[in-house]
Amino acid sequence: MAGSLLERTFNMLALLSAARSGLPLQQLADELEVPKSAVHRLLSELGRLGLTRQEPVTGHYMLTTKLLSLGFSYLAASGVVDVAQPVLDQLARESGELVRLAVVDGNTLTWVAKSQGARSGMRYDPEMGGHPTLFCTATGQAWLATLDDRQAVGIAIASGLEHAAEYGPNAPRTVAVLQRRLNKTRADGYAMVVESAAVGASAMACAIMSPASGQAIGTVSIAGPSFRLNETRMRQLSQSLVGAARELSQTSIGSDFFSPLARAATA
Repeated sequence: MAGSLLERTFNMLALLSAARSGLPLQQLADELEVPKSAVHRLLSELGRLGLTRQEPVTGHYMLTTKLLSLGFSYLAASGVVDVAQPVLDQLARESGELVRLAVVDGNTLTWVAKSQGARSGMRYDPEMGGHPTLFCTATGQAWLATLDDRQAVGIAIASGLEHAAEYGPNAPRTVAVLQRRLNKTRADGYAMVVESAAVGASAMACAIMSPASGQAIGTVSIAGPSFRLNETRMRQLSQSLVGAARELSQTSIGSDFFSPLARAATA
């Protein structure tokens, strides 16, 4: 994993972002494939900048909330939440489930906004700022279905298709099965999964298309426990979901955040 200083720094931040309790110096050095002394110097500099800290009891290194704060500041300044939140809130009220907005970022998607419709009982609410596993989630399949098969399959394999057994029992385990799911998504206009990403969880998602480029710039999804968000319920919500995606497509014109995404989609 060793590379340039910038690449090592990014890889270290990525490792720490997935470790809530932090990581010891030796493990970071092993993962990054660089000497402990170099890792320690890098951590010291990141600590000086307020991006990392060392836990006094375990000695593990972990991220501070500074990066999170920067991310939220960027989203607030972009206007994406301002234009999208009313649409997400309405869909959450109607569905009674978790509604999320994800945006395309290169060959992945990132959740950037949400609205929780479940006010009591079991709530499905994964962490914000994460990246969905593309091949087995409704969010991922809704986006992949907007791409040609060759590109979609390549991205799906990179996202972990070969490790499908680690996910829900209905996760696509072969390229052929995935392609059938994507074809159905294209025909229906939205993706729908039950116990695909995880046991006991269901979701549906629709791609948000750029009015300028005609390419996908994100997705809107509804997710919840399978006993409540079953296939019948999802079919009942399908028109509302598709309508929300269309509305978000139009409101995206009012956010500078989506402009580079639309341009990148046509590059």
